[in-house]
Amino acid sequence: MAEIELTVINNHGLSKRIPRIEEMRKETAAWNRRRNKEASKINWRFTTADARIKLKRLYPQFE
Repeated sequence: MAEIELTVINNHGLSKRIPRIEEMRKETAAWNRRRNKEASKINWRFTTADARIKLKRLYPQFE
């Protein structure tokens, strides 16, 4: 989820160089308020069932 949010923030204009930390905090806070107001959700396409198939060796088998 964090990687998705970092991609979103990067694509929304914060990928440019911001010379001062105060300005970065201000822009990030504004972006965060907008993102929370939109109540953005993540559409997970990789389901638990898919994970159990693809990552079978990582899942323990219980009898």
